[in-house]
Amino acid sequence: MRIEILDEAEQDLLDGFAFYKRQADGLGDYFLDSIFSDIESLRLYAGIHSEYFGYRRLLAKRFPFAIYYLIQNAVLRVYAVLDCRRNPAWIRERLS
Repeated sequence: MRIEILDEAEQDLLDGFAFYKRQADGLGDYFLDSIFSDIESLRLYAGIHSEYFGYRRLLAKRFPFAIYYLIQNAVLRVYAVLDCRRNPAWIRERLS
């Protein structure tokens, strides 16, 4: 299965990287490595996750982030990678 990370999700990743980079040396890189590992796991587990706001949601293993994706025509598209600590109304608005 091919995985595409849309521009909005790439920006989410850059924002998360910048936040964690400010927290401690190397933490931003660890954040990206962890999230990309979670995204790669979708090659095996895509489609088993519950739906939230019209998207499938994978909760990241090591950080409080969720990966929102859809599968269309054998292509998995990541639409957002969002901090779960955000207000659910903001998340709903961001995904609509």
